[in-house]
Amino acid sequence: METKNRLVELLPRRDRKRLLALCVPVELEFQQILWRQGEPARHVYFPIDSFISLVASLDGEPVLEVGMAGNEGVLGAQLTWGVTDAPLHAVVQGAGIALRMAAAAFRHEVTDSKALRHILDRYLAVLMGQLGTSAACVRFHLIGPRLARWLLMTQDRAGANTLHITHEFLSYMLGVRRVGITSAAGALQASGVISYTRGQIRVLDREGLERASCSCYAADKRGYAAAGLMGRRPRSAERRME
Repeated sequence: METKNRLVELLPRRDRKRLLALCVPVELEFQQILWRQGEPARHVYFPIDSFISLVASLDGEPVLEVGMAGNEGVLGAQLTWGVTDAPLHAVVQGAGIALRMAAAAFRHEVTDSKALRHILDRYLAVLMGQLGTSAACVRFHLIGPRLARWLLMTQDRAGANTLHITHEFLSYMLGVRRVGITSAAGALQASGVISYTRGQIRVLDREGLERASCSCYAADKRGYAAAGLMGRRPRSAERRME
């Protein structure tokens, strides 16, 4: 069975079949909250054509996206290490299908499947690197290159050139004021790498957007490539994020 989740597809046939038997396909809705930081993680999600933002909180309020989980990975990998509470908020950024699995069943599979543990350890190492990169990016890089990085990461997971998204949502994801997003998006549009109309961004020049991005995007890609977890998979479908 082809799951279209790359992490699951890395499992040997027997382990994959056993894990899939414990999963239920669910439709994730845009801005649906899957986890709240500090609360027990009751389910694990393997995104198919959906993707999920990992959002840090301050004084109990979600304030900044620090990572993403798409069909290259899983939401809930920390259960491998016995961490049962959600370390971050998890909010659906791209609506679509995911495979949902009860946390207790997932922990049991991790115990029984050496292959699953090995893959999840690799994924967690990449995710930790992504979180660290995001922290440094917020501190040292300008809004424009950060916005380019975010658009590239989102396009990788949405597989679409056109993203339906508002400046308000972007300011929330990047943790900056809306006026800063307006200025950065305007500069990218003036350079010809994107076009922007109200609520919609279209990537016109992927290579140009990569050049405009900070070095953190390339670092993320190297991490996934080294772990054998992600490659770019373009498709024409659009993903709504507004």
